[in-house]
Amino acid sequence: MEDKLATRSFVCILAANFLLYFGFWLLVPVLPFYLKETFSCGEAAIGTILSCYTVSALCARPFMGYLYDGFARKPIYIAAYFFFTAIFLGYALAGLLAAFVMLRVLHGIAFGTVTVGGNTLVIDITPSSRRGEALGYYGLTNNIAMSIGPMTGLFLHDSHLEYEHIFSIGLLTCALGFVCALCVKAPRKAPVRRPPVSLDRFILLKGIPAGIALLLLSIPYGATTNYVAMYAREIGLDVPTGFFFTLMAIGMGVSRIFAGKYVDRGYITQTISYGFYVVIAAFFLLSCCSRIVACSHAWCTFSFYLVPFMLGVGFGVMFPAYNTLYVNLAPNNQRGTATSTYLTSWDIGIGLGISSGGYIAERFAFDAVYLFGSILCVASMMYFNLYVSPHFHRNKVR
Repeated sequence: MEDKLATRSFVCILAANFLLYFGFWLLVPVLPFYLKETFSCGEAAIGTILSCYTVSALCARPFMGYLYDGFARKPIYIAAYFFFTAIFLGYALAGLLAAFVMLRVLHGIAFGTVTVGGNTLVIDITPSSRRGEALGYYGLTNNIAMSIGPMTGLFLHDSHLEYEHIFSIGLLTCALGFVCALCVKAPRKAPVRRPPVSLDRFILLKGIPAGIALLLLSIPYGATTNYVAMYAREIGLDVPTGFFFTLMAIGMGVSRIFAGKYVDRGYITQTISYGFYVVIAAFFLLSCCSRIVACSHAWCTFSFYLVPFMLGVGFGVMFPAYNTLYVNLAPNNQRGTATSTYLTSWDIGIGLGISSGGYIAERFAFDAVYLFGSILCVASMMYFNLYVSPHFHRNKVR
């Protein structure tokens, strides 16, 4: 009989993850406008400030992986979810740029902690024979949130709703997600004793090569999610940019449905390789939109909306495969470390993409950001196929 996947705990953790990421994505496209309109920040300053969130998240994640492996996971997950939710209230009350930056740092720490916990718990509560499929559905909740969150945030901003009210909506959403997180029933685990000084308590050493490839891949992703609305405005494309994220989420949703099952059959590195081709083409096409618009506004609009669907398909194929790759490199008592290493690599790239994207856009233009991103993806693909894939097959434990 096929192992049951749709348990109460699995449904609750899916709901908790969706509401967490909805609150996150609600603010992603709004915050650049908030910093520019409220504090008169330039593009480079906006990139630096927003990257504080990602930097603090990636600094916390290696330590959180150790805690999740050594102690009961659910209490840490619940505490982190509570603090992540509470910080939305701080955004509504902060009136100084310094206070906002401090809150972003604290929010990043909470985000890094709760996401490691969620990814680790979903592995614990699902059968190993359907792990790739479970991770695919779990990631799909991120994508659904991505399709609704940014579009909602931009709609609220364009409707001239005060930023304090947008922050309050994020607070209420995450509060509901916190209730769902409380309903997750996690299996009991005994604390794991480890040597007092050991690097693999914090980083999955065998996962570093894969992390380098993932880092290069996530740099243009971070620049896209944070600056695509400004890019459309820069090239004179008067279209609802919130729909960009919706199409990306649709592409991810479509690809994740079959990608997880393909991963469960053992085609992990092959699945990742297929995704690279689509992602590279998408970023290159996005960089060309600034030139296409001069020839045909209609073709530029079509290309601009084709890009997110392509990105969604490419990343939707790669995400569950990459997550499974890390899990398969680690023993069961290092699941938290494996998850934190996977997410840390992604966050480093996101942070670099946000900060460097603002700098490159200020010195050149946003099309240069995405052209550079496509080149980075080519380098990542070559490194993955030539080194990471053979390394994985030599070192995997399952």
